[in-house]
Amino acid sequence: MEIPRKIGGRRSDLSGSTSDHVVIVGAGVAGSALAYALGKKVLSLAAIYKDEKKAIVPYPSGVGARGFHNGRFIQKLRGKAASLPNVRLEQGTVTSLLEEKGTIKGVQYKTKAGKELTASAPLTMIEIPSCFIGLVLENCDLPHSNRGYFILKDITVIAFPIGTNEIRCLVDFPGQKIPSISNGEMTEYLKTVVAPQMPAELYNAFTCAIDKGNIRTMPNRIMSESHYPVPGAFLIGDSLNMRHPLTGGGMTVALSDVVILRDLLRPLNDLSDAAAICKYLESFPILRKPMAAVINTVAAALHTVFSPSEDPIRKEMRQACFSYFCLGGVFSDGLMSLLSGMNPSPVSLVFHCLALAVYTVGRLLLPSPKPTRIWMATRLVLVALGIFLPVIKAEGIRATFFPVTMQAYYRTPPVR
Repeated sequence: MEIPRKIGGRRSDLSGSTSDHVVIVGAGVAGSALAYALGKKVLSLAAIYKDEKKAIVPYPSGVGARGFHNGRFIQKLRGKAASLPNVRLEQGTVTSLLEEKGTIKGVQYKTKAGKELTASAPLTMIEIPSCFIGLVLENCDLPHSNRGYFILKDITVIAFPIGTNEIRCLVDFPGQKIPSISNGEMTEYLKTVVAPQMPAELYNAFTCAIDKGNIRTMPNRIMSESHYPVPGAFLIGDSLNMRHPLTGGGMTVALSDVVILRDLLRPLNDLSDAAAICKYLESFPILRKPMAAVINTVAAALHTVFSPSEDPIRKEMRQACFSYFCLGGVFSDGLMSLLSGMNPSPVSLVFHCLALAVYTVGRLLLPSPKPTRIWMATRLVLVALGIFLPVIKAEGIRATFFPVTMQAYYRTPPVR
């Protein structure tokens, strides 16, 4: 996807080489939204089941949520971007980056017809797409309409409406080697292991979806932010940083990246000085850190806590987290605000981590702190620290909590 901003025009010749001002590789959520943002140059609910109990956890007052077909959403984004006169959408596979004297000048790609082409530009954004077992349940109603569901039993399942009579169901399969669809292992697994654990309201639709056979799989990848600036190239979205998709936070982070990058590029009238722009964009990872770090940490922690385990400490943490959501008020509202990106505050994240820890330990020690319970509480705190601290460390303590102390935070646009 190429975006020729009006800074000197666009060139094309018979050799199959084009020259644009911005080349975006990957037209997913981040790529399509960024194309629209730069092309215009101006921009612009959950229920949790555990065993036979359920907790209704709404978003804070006044905020709504939407469920939709991801593919249809991306196609709409692509169409919106392609409708702009400054955007050219092409389908192909990038085979290599074009580098000249340490600076990325563009990409070489192969079209659907097999033709090798090059697209050059001063600035290139690369978006690399990112194991859920996915099915679409039809003609069934969730127990509480217009809500997403976490089903926590011996497996973890997410279900949410994506249309008038369609529900997207995602089964979180542990490990990397998933059952084979072709030889029938997947059908056997879904019918004998997963289906008996589904709520009664969804059981028939779930088994019908299995028989229909439209089963999709997707590996869930986690990648810490690795920002190594190279003049002429820039990473956003999943190519820069991936978190477990349990909370669906990847799209929020990607769109937040687009807004931050759009605002950084808005004052620039010339993208030809790759070295100066690379230096200026060192502020981007600092500015994106609060939102990304909070969503990354919540996603990683909830996936670890919600994942089935025979460890009694992990079981207690799972129950405590479920009960914490059941408290409602500032507790559930606060967690929902964090995982949805409505409150990208690392301080709020720490507050709820501490509150959840105190609540969990209190459940164990009250009303009578027996020695066995004290030992269990101590182990629980150590396990919790082992979950949170590595994630926070990977995000960077200084960049997450004290970004204003970093020099790159104050980068100003290069003056020509």
